[in-house]
Amino acid sequence: MAPTKPAVEHSVDRTPEYEKFIEELRVFHEKRGTNFDPEPKMGTFTVDLLKLFNYIVEHGGYDKVSDEKLMWRKMCEGLGLMRHNAPADAYTLKQIFYKNLAAYEIKTVHNKEPPPPEILEFTTAKGGSLLTRTLETFQARTKADREGSTEDGTPSRERRVEETPASGRASRGLREAPAPRVLFHPDTNSSRQTRHASGQQSGAPGSATHSQSQSQPHHNSQSHGNTPIAMHHQNHPHPSRGGPSHGYNPPGPDMSNPLVRDYLPPPLQQVALRIVDTPASNPDLFARQRRLLRQSATPVPNPGALVRASIPPGTLDGPNIYERCLLSLRSGIQAEQAFGLNHLVKISYERGDKYKFSQFSGLAEGLTEFALGVGSLFYEVDWTISNDPDFDDGEINELDGINGTADILERIARLKPKNVQDNFQPPEFTDQLTLVTEAVLTIRNMVMLPDNAFFIADYPPVKDLLCILLHLPALDVVVELKHSALDIAEQITPFLILDSEDALYQTLLSQLKSSDRGIILTALRAIGRIAMNHPTETNTLGGVPPSTLQCLMDWLLLNDDELVDACLDFLYQYTAVVPNLDVMLEGTNVEHLVVHLVRLLSHGAKRSQREIVVSEALLAYEPASEQVIPIPRDLQERLLAMEEPERCYAWLQCFFEEDPDSQITQIAIWQAYNASFLDSLKRMHRPMINAPEFIRHISHVHIHSGAQVIRDGPNGEGQQKFIMRGIRPRAFPINIDGRGYFECQWRRAPGQPGRPGQPDQCGIWNLTAETMWQHIIGEHLLETPNSEGKYQNREVTLACLWDNCTKYPTPTTLQLAQFMSHIKTHVRLEEERHRAAVPNPFAPDGASTTATAAGGASSTATGANASPSKQRTTSSASASGGAARVVRPAKTITLTYEETVSARDERNPNAPPQAAGIPLSAALILRNIARNVVKTAAEERAGKRFAERQQQKQQQHGDGNGDGGEEVEEGWNERLFRPVMPRLWEVFTENRLLAPYVTSLFQLLEKERDGFAFGG
Repeated sequence: MAPTKPAVEHSVDRTPEYEKFIEELRVFHEKRGTNFDPEPKMGTFTVDLLKLFNYIVEHGGYDKVSDEKLMWRKMCEGLGLMRHNAPADAYTLKQIFYKNLAAYEIKTVHNKEPPPPEILEFTTAKGGSLLTRTLETFQARTKADREGSTEDGTPSRERRVEETPASGRASRGLREAPAPRVLFHPDTNSSRQTRHASGQQSGAPGSATHSQSQSQPHHNSQSHGNTPIAMHHQNHPHPSRGGPSHGYNPPGPDMSNPLVRDYLPPPLQQVALRIVDTPASNPDLFARQRRLLRQSATPVPNPGALVRASIPPGTLDGPNIYERCLLSLRSGIQAEQAFGLNHLVKISYERGDKYKFSQFSGLAEGLTEFALGVGSLFYEVDWTISNDPDFDDGEINELDGINGTADILERIARLKPKNVQDNFQPPEFTDQLTLVTEAVLTIRNMVMLPDNAFFIADYPPVKDLLCILLHLPALDVVVELKHSALDIAEQITPFLILDSEDALYQTLLSQLKSSDRGIILTALRAIGRIAMNHPTETNTLGGVPPSTLQCLMDWLLLNDDELVDACLDFLYQYTAVVPNLDVMLEGTNVEHLVVHLVRLLSHGAKRSQREIVVSEALLAYEPASEQVIPIPRDLQERLLAMEEPERCYAWLQCFFEEDPDSQITQIAIWQAYNASFLDSLKRMHRPMINAPEFIRHISHVHIHSGAQVIRDGPNGEGQQKFIMRGIRPRAFPINIDGRGYFECQWRRAPGQPGRPGQPDQCGIWNLTAETMWQHIIGEHLLETPNSEGKYQNREVTLACLWDNCTKYPTPTTLQLAQFMSHIKTHVRLEEERHRAAVPNPFAPDGASTTATAAGGASSTATGANASPSKQRTTSSASASGGAARVVRPAKTITLTYEETVSARDERNPNAPPQAAGIPLSAALILRNIARNVVKTAAEERAGKRFAERQQQKQQQHGDGNGDGGEEVEEGWNERLFRPVMPRLWEVFTENRLLAPYVTSLFQLLEKERDGFAFGG
């Protein structure tokens, strides 16, 4: 199978060649007087006009591509513009070339004059032959032509209902049955006929037939128009209805006439009719001819007039909805203005990505002039725009349309307000205010497109309009207008340069005194975006009152992330300018601001802890003992029930464990095995495994062990010893199920038998707390149960001889049940310490058991033969066996992390996340303060005061007879940052995202003063 051809992805390559081509096209269409869309859309694709033009020209041009069938589809595929609907995509691409590039191709490629726009851009792209299209040869199809054609289609309402012989519609109706054909038949009433009677009978049918044939064409001509009569007679034969032959019985063959039987009437010849145009039947044709005759007499023909004269009425639909709305807006007719503004609001909202001010001349001016009508609703003024270059103040209602009105705020202050009620207005007032709101809303929707914002920012009356709207009276009816005005200001201020005396800048600052959260937020954003897109100018934010700065500091205390973020953005730009810090130091409490900024470094932070292991937990083993624990009685009985070598395997698992650093002699293991089973097997007359086979089985059970021969003496000169390296006796035995035994730690009275080496303790091994409890009450307390197996609860005098017990160290009188409850605590605790602390050696392969070692260290043992260094057991600190292993816990360091909001760089998504949001803004403001506060006049004054104090002190103490204390100069940085230095170090160590910014802050502080004690 051949590999599929990769699909071509269409994109716009904005090369210098492309920009030059688009500019040439724009100039060409401006001279031609046609609309030009530099970036037309095909669904989600933006069409590259340069690629489209070159591709079509390479294939012969518009006419050649249009002449070849399905060629436009191939063009779509070649350019990578094919979507799902191939016919629609092909026609859309053809329409784009037709509207934007067809005339340019004729002019530049073919070096011919393109047809006028009336027969090219203003018509549809149906058809081709643009090179031969002229005003004389081009005839647009009118509605009447389309309806009069013979093509099938949906009937229109304008078609006439009546049917005439010349109508083509009658032929498309239902066919009617033709009149029946009646043949001649002789009369058979009498067998004998006279010649006269015969003549009458023969003549009557003939006359009837003739009259019928004469009436038939007339009827059919009305019913079927141009349908031949003969065809109806041949295709629709019917029996006769009525007449002389009604009820006729056919005669015999001797009475039939062959001439009559074989008679066929001749086909009727239809007369061809030709419609002649007359002034009554076709008045449009004669009117068009008269207009052409009158125009030909003029010395200079008007191509537009000729086209309009040659195109029948109804062909041109007039301006599109965009032009219609613009003309309605500027018409001055209130009904038309209402229509236009209503549609402009919808268009600006739904088509905001394409609806541009630059494409519709006068749209921005019309909307602004109409929106200025709000002044007459609330004040005794009618604002007008003057475009006079020599404009000099003028009347109070005249606005400078070229440079903007510098004293607009003073003019607004001098206006006389009207008495407008907030809840009751006349209908005329409400209608006009609605239209003004729609005009402002249209501007607001359109400036969301950066191209429109850049366009209208260069129109000075818009700034005056915003000042007027934002200084309207504090009424509920104008809240929407003010919010829309602030949205407009937010979008256009990035393209404006506003100084501290600018009217719009002062207006935006005054909005920060509002109690409306939405107005404050939008005003802060608008102020913060001033000159953002300017390549050289910056936003200095001068002239901000100290009261406004104090409000910003107070808003930082609110639990409102959006408002806090906007305030921090404002303060970041404000503190970047040195003179602004002087105003802040004099008018506000900057120390409190720094404290709150340090608090915001942890805004929304999530604290987490992680332990880092410095050294792993270790299990240190005591020297291995040659002594193997005696086998418990119950375990011996279970093992005796097995056969060799299963008994050998089980015994090795129950009493030995792997230890790579330990060893035991082979004779010690063999003797322990003999001591466990030899006597019992002899009494049972059963054979016992021999020593060599037993030694081999050790390596089968503990796979990491092995038999070795060593010498004890130095340099290998001592006695040979046969050992098993890699195993050691367990500290306490386990049963077949992997459950550990625990030892009875009851101290025996002198003279009682016990385990060798430990005469002071019992040393009996039990598996459960119940059996240990029964052992103590029966063996050590010498209590006997009754016939029901229960013990009598009597008063006894006993001492608890369990190892290290301090509850009853001396004989105490108490109830037996109370004493045994105390004993139960000992045995339960010992059982828990020895319960299943090692993996089950009899479990299937891959099974594992997990437990927690004493001292808090933890690990996991997997498999039956895991090394003790990897097993998790509890040490048995008993006097009988001693601790088999000592746990050295792991050394760890607990690190505390503080995670704040982060974001990834869009230009490098694979890079690690970076600090963002409120914590980042707070860190940047702190850095601005530390960098610029040392450059302020306040810092200079503080330095002068310090120098004066030093000079006075020297004069007072003379030759150094002072107190010996040297005063340290306290600058603004030390005053601001010393109280928060511990918290800054905490953020530096815990927040890895903010650590670089805090580091730069420390560097600024250290650079400013080398003797600054960061950790003080």
